[in-house]
Amino acid sequence: MIMRIFQVTIRPGKEAEFSRFFHETAIPLMKGTDGVVDVYPGAARPESPREFAFVMVWRDLDALKGFVGEDYTTPHIDPAEDALVEARLIRHYDLVAA
Repeated sequence: MIMRIFQVTIRPGKEAEFSRFFHETAIPLMKGTDGVVDVYPGAARPESPREFAFVMVWRDLDALKGFVGEDYTTPHIDPAEDALVEARLIRHYDLVAA
């Protein structure tokens, strides 16, 4: 399985708008995506009010590529999110048994 960590920093003043998008669009989308085994959304905290994250566990690399395309190392961006986000960071790891 593949663990995909996706972090965003929101443009100043866009926190509330992005929070609505995150809760109403992004979380339901990821929870309903074929190939996603589990998703852990992380909302902003007082010490980092402009940062949001997703930790997603994908069944395998083929499932991830089926969702984002062959260049899976590039963040998949919903057009509604693009104007709200200042920076994106994405990382991938092989999930290991704890």
